[in-house]
Amino acid sequence: MYIIDRFEGDYAVIESGDRQTFNLPRILMPTAKEGDVISISVAIDDKETKSRRERIKGMMTNFFDE
Repeated sequence: MYIIDRFEGDYAVIESGDRQTFNLPRILMPTAKEGDVISISVAIDDKETKSRRERIKGMMTNFFDE
């Protein structure tokens, strides 16, 4: 469980169930208010990760081949 403790400028200060806090950009939750309980999930975009790795590998190859 995560609760919006407060807003500080462009950030929301989030408090976890064990009372640790961290910041998230306020723009990610435009309608949220202090005290709201939020759910957070993270997903890995495998397709974009692979594309990015290939692009960077190509850049590194070009850089070191010159």
